Amino acid sequence: VLQFMGSTECHFINGTEKVRLVQRYIYNRQQFLIFDSDVGHFVGFTPYGEMNAKRANSDPAILEYRRTAVDRYCRHNYEVFGPFSVERR
Repeated sequence: VLQFMGSTECHFINGTEKVRLVQRYIYNRQQFLIFDSDVGHFVGFTPYGEMNAKRANSDPAILEYRRTAVDRYCRHNYEVFGPFSVERR
């Protein structure tokens, strides 16, 4: 059985002042690729992940799309995420 999974996380620090987006890509329970908005590019953890990171980092359109996901995905949905993630502390 082969399994591919993607995970997207938004980390809100001080409301929407500082927002961090982390996208993880997992294959057969092993994380092979990650995009962190604080770093600003893809990082590979396996040979397959390094190959995909090199390909994605060489395309400015892919990087720009991922970098703007912080505003498009996290900040846009803050009112939905806020009551469940930020205000529960």
